[in-house]
Amino acid sequence: NMPVDYSGKWIMETNTKFEEYLELLDIDITFRRIAASLVLTKVIVQDGDKFDIKTQSIFSCYPLAFTVGEEFDECTKGLDNRNLKTLVTWEGDKLVCTQRGEKNNRGWKHWIEEDKLYLELTCEDVVCLQVFTREQ
Repeated sequence: NMPVDYSGKWIMETNTKFEEYLELLDIDITFRRIAASLVLTKVIVQDGDKFDIKTQSIFSCYPLAFTVGEEFDECTKGLDNRNLKTLVTWEGDKLVCTQRGEKNNRGWKHWIEEDKLYLELTCEDVVCLQVFTREQ
């Protein structure tokens, strides 16, 4: 059973509750407002269970490389600059991530539905939903 293929370049079309999510990460209001107005691009290279994800904006690029099922140390440099113990697992065709650290219930879920990429970012009781379209 081959996992779903996330590879490609994905352009953000909607970003709901991102400002509230950033506020819970203690990011100041100026940065939150700028960040919430940006159109993000995700470039994903997948090789089976190995992922290389770059989240890009006009200001920055956040690289994330991981293997599903293997915990790793993540520093959220350029976001809230925290050190996390991060683990991504498969739940069916969904990628489910838990980020253990200072904040409770932190993590994300990625899934693909009808050629759109969904990203649900969670921290404490806030859930932000980002939707991306694959660049043709």
